[in-house]
Amino acid sequence: MHLLDLTQFLAELSENNRRPWFIMNKPRYDILREEFLEVVTALIAELSKFDQQVAACNPKKAMFRINRDVRFSHDKSPYKTRFSAGITPSDKRRPSAAGGPTYYFHIESNGTLLFGAGEYLPPASRLKAIREHVVNDATGFAKVLKNKQLRATFGDLQFDDTLVRPPKGFDPDHPHIAYLKLKSFFVWTEVKLTLNAPQLLVPQLAGGFKDAFALVTWLRGVHETFDEAAPAAVAA
Repeated sequence: MHLLDLTQFLAELSENNRRPWFIMNKPRYDILREEFLEVVTALIAELSKFDQQVAACNPKKAMFRINRDVRFSHDKSPYKTRFSAGITPSDKRRPSAAGGPTYYFHIESNGTLLFGAGEYLPPASRLKAIREHVVNDATGFAKVLKNKQLRATFGDLQFDDTLVRPPKGFDPDHPHIAYLKLKSFFVWTEVKLTLNAPQLLVPQLAGGFKDAFALVTWLRGVHETFDEAAPAAVAA
């Protein structure tokens, strides 16, 4: 992928975030999007080497649209100023009741690459299931937090959005209470792209996501528990 061209396009879009400019420059966008599709396709192939569950992910569905949803936003800029993708086994990039972790990354106009994995702001039912899994599998969760590869690349889980008080129904003295207050179970990091070495992008992302695999695996345990409990709840 021509990363210099991509960041230049995104920088210009940031300064000209209007439909007429985008229409005039759509041929550039179309080429860059095809190149980004190649990156996502290659990345899925690399991830499949250690995570077979994402092997069938459709790369086109993994990519986010560049159009913004401005219906409930004060910012009416029509376009995002980044290229982004979320890789999951189900091709569903946004959280559902059943949930499940996502490998996410985006490239910004200033040459920043952000990548991470986990579940970002899952819906209430899914979040409750994750919190219950923290309690029921405290030992397994502690192992994830201590995972050397995870900590070396990402540090701790993100604490950007937490509850002030312990969630209802959970012991305020639980040893993992700080994590039980989280609204997301996600790790991420930001690095500067090597713009003149685009061949490094996919290996860099694949390596980072592999370091997050312990968290992804643990969260999939929540997914399985949640799904298994669902039929009983319906029958009741």
